[in-house]
Formats: sequence, C-alpha cells, structure tokens
Amino acid sequence: MGRPEPGGRERADRAARAGRAGRSGKAGGAVLRKKGSQAVRGEMPRPGTDRGRLRRRTARPWRGSWPRSSGSGRGAGSSSCWGAAPWRCAAWDISRYDYRTRSAYDALSELKEKPVIAPSVTPDPGPLYTLDGEAEPREVLDEYKNLLLKNRKLIGWVKIDDTYIDYPVMQTTDNEYYLDHNMNQEYDKNGTIFMDKDCNVLEPSTNYILYGHHMRNGRMFGQLDQYKDKSFYEKHPVIEFDTIYEKGTYEIMYVFRSKVYKETEIVFKYYQFIEANGEQEFDSAMEEMAALSLYDTGVTAQYGDQLLTLSTCDYQETDGRFVVVAKRISEGQ
Repeated sequence: MGRPEPGGRERADRAARAGRAGRSGKAGGAVLRKKGSQAVRGEMPRPGTDRGRLRRRTARPWRGSWPRSSGSGRGAGSSSCWGAAPWRCAAWDISRYDYRTRSAYDALSELKEKPVIAPSVTPDPGPLYTLDGEAEPREVLDEYKNLLLKNRKLIGWVKIDDTYIDYPVMQTTDNEYYLDHNMNQEYDKNGTIFMDKDCNVLEPSTNYILYGHHMRNGRMFGQLDQYKDKSFYEKHPVIEFDTIYEKGTYEIMYVFRSKVYKETEIVFKYYQFIEANGEQEFDSAMEEMAALSLYDTGVTAQYGDQLLTLSTCDYQETDGRFVVVAKRISEGQ
C-alpha cells in the first residue's frame, strides 16, 4: 500500500522542521541564501552565474623570470626585477595600499614646489651614479633638493601629461628593492619607478631604462600599454624626464612588445641596450626596435642622441614586456 498523503498537521510539522534546519544552515543538503529580504533554497551558486557570484580572492602575484645579462660591468645582469633576474611583476591592485600610495606621491609633488630647505644637498655617494672613478660634483636642481633630503637614492622624475605617470625615479645598486618599496622606504606592493642600476646619468649612458609595475588601476606604468593604439601616442607623444641635475624632454620613437629571453638565445634584448659602444651598435639597435615597433612614428635617432626607455609587464605572453622608447629633444623643438 502506498504511503498516504500527509494531512495538514503533518505538513505543518514538516514545515517547522524545515524552518529549524534552515536556521541552523542545513536544509537537506541544499543551501539557503538570502536574496533581498527572502530566503531562497537551492544549490550553492557557481562563480560567474546569475544566481549569485562568489567573491574571488585577489590573484596571487605571478612570479616569473626576468632577464639576466651575460658578462659583467655595464649592462651585466643582477638579481633584479627589471634589468636581470627573477622578477615578481604582477598586476597588483590592492586597495589598502592605493590610498597611502596616492597620498604619498601627491605630497612629494607638492614638496617639489616648496622653498628649498637645504641650499646644498648631494646624492648618495658611491658607484651609483658613475661606474669609473669619482663622481664629478654636480649641482642638484632646486626642485629636487627637498626630495633628495627624504631619500638620497632619488635620481629623477618622469611625467607624461594627462596620465597617472608623474613619479619620482629611484636608483640603487639593487634592482629588486624598489619592486616593493616606496620612496619613503616603506613596504608597498605598488613599488616605485626606478632606473636600471647600470645606467649612469653623469656620463651619461646612451639609454636610460626605467621600470615600473603594470597596475590594474592604471597607477605606476599601468597606462603605458595604452600606447599600443597610435591614437593614444598622437595625444601623448612626449615624455618629460628630469634627472636630479638637468631637465629633459623626450619624443617617442618606438612602441613594441618584447619578452625576457633566455641567456642562450641570440636575439635583440632591449633591456641590455644601455651603452652603445659605437655608431654601428647604435644603428643596429635602432633597426631592431624599428622592426618591432607597432607603428611608425616618423621619429628616428642618430648616434649621440640620448634615449629613454620605459618598460613594464605585458601579459599577452609569458615573461612579456611592453616597451616605449624615446629620444631627447632640445627645448622648443
């Protein structure tokens, strides 16, 4: 004989038991979740469906490899993010650092405009700014003297109008340090824009290479890859880069994607091009970058021109890099 249909009393008892189970977080293996003010019984929602989205944890930073130059001396590799070794580059977008970082850089920008606290200030001594012999005495620009008092590793300032790129540039003998430290030397996953340790602003080097994180929120060098569109370049063709000793304006020549290659691979490695040892080497590097460039800007360089390279991560391939190269132009040009 079949099971009889429960009467009204039995249905009420079952409803009460179901209610108690719901309050305890169980309902016959199903899940009760709230939708507005109503409790909805059903299966656990799957990520990406309309039945409720699970908050995803921020992805852990990718830990990939970074180039190592072969040999020693200028252009040689180090255990660095940008110039030569394992690099912890990630599209970090961690809000708890965001406000502090923005506020800190706003304060630094204001400090540039304030009266000079100390009329005479010098950078950190040592082989940082010159590789051979003693550094020549150079007068620091007034607008950077206050900043240099805060951190003697300051080497310059980079800015692209109408973008977030408006930051101090640091340089140390350790290309790893400013991956996760700000100018105040506090731990900060946004890091700081920094110049390759092998660049020399006193001689100067043929090519200054600056590195910065590709942040999802557009900070640091997070907007650099917008140069993939020629229309963005046409609106932002110029980069301002001052060393602490002199002001500079640079016109963009090449925009390209590259990657970190193995030491054994025989291929042009932009991150090793810091000093051209002659006109032939310079012209060869220009040909390589022109061939890689995503579009023709019409701008070229000759041996003896000062170059500036901005580099950040590119996630279209493993160990990818997005690169913008510019040459220095005279005032009024």
